[in-house]
Amino acid sequence: MKRYDRLKEIQGLDPERDFLRIYRLSVTLEFPWDVTRALELALYRTYAVPAIGRLLARTAELTDRSQKRYDDTALLLDTVVEHGFDSESGRTAIRRINAMHRAYDIGDDDMRYVLCTFVVVPKRWLDAYGWRRLSAHERQAYAAYYRTLGAHLGIPDPPRTYEEFEETLDAYERDHFGWDEGARQVSDATLDLMASWYPAPLAPLVRGASLALLDEALLEAFRYRRPGVLARGLTRGALRLRARAVRLLPPRSAPHYARQNPEIKGYPDGYEVAALGTFPTPGVRGCPVPHRRTSEGGATG
Repeated sequence: MKRYDRLKEIQGLDPERDFLRIYRLSVTLEFPWDVTRALELALYRTYAVPAIGRLLARTAELTDRSQKRYDDTALLLDTVVEHGFDSESGRTAIRRINAMHRAYDIGDDDMRYVLCTFVVVPKRWLDAYGWRRLSAHERQAYAAYYRTLGAHLGIPDPPRTYEEFEETLDAYERDHFGWDEGARQVSDATLDLMASWYPAPLAPLVRGASLALLDEALLEAFRYRRPGVLARGLTRGALRLRARAVRLLPPRSAPHYARQNPEIKGYPDGYEVAALGTFPTPGVRGCPVPHRRTSEGGATG
């Protein structure tokens, strides 16, 4: 197989009908490292919405148990990628995600925004740092994949096209990005977690490189000092140099899933999908936020 043969395979598929196959080919064979980094950044962006960052700070999941939260989020999302929406494992992962979301009073608009980050941020990352840009077929398949995931998560009116995902994300960030002390704590804990994956002497360098990848809106929302021109140039230049090197390599012959990532550290002996994540009891255990009550006494949100 030659370097661009898989892209030809993707372009021979129907992005609306074959979206799962296209998405799987793209994220596990064409861009596994890049999409992992992009999805990390996607989730990180959501902290800059005060309602989201504040909630995450109050649960303490990302400040006190950062590694476990990272592992569980990556594994639950990737279970659906690997096994599909209709598989037993995929359905179990979606049930777990829904159960956790129901324990908190999360607005539909916030949920829709988070969904948008999973589509838009990887596309923008690959356009900037991938060994090739994301194709139109892939953009359409990414949108179809996350539109389907949104439906399984009960998110009303998810965007349909990539362009709608992008417009929704940009508008929401313009209206909602802002400062929150709890969100800054979550951001700091996430940067510390990423630095912890490398030898201790490299931690300041990793943190600096992470900040150099943030755009002005994120830096302003978290009130970080703007990285210098040299730091930004070196960090982004190194990623582009990596892309050129990857372009010269032979295509990957076996898919790479999130469970194989070295950053997943909490399950050396394996895991059960049904045991991933948290098990909060609304208003009692692990859920510090108030909930609206339905007439039947259940919590909504």
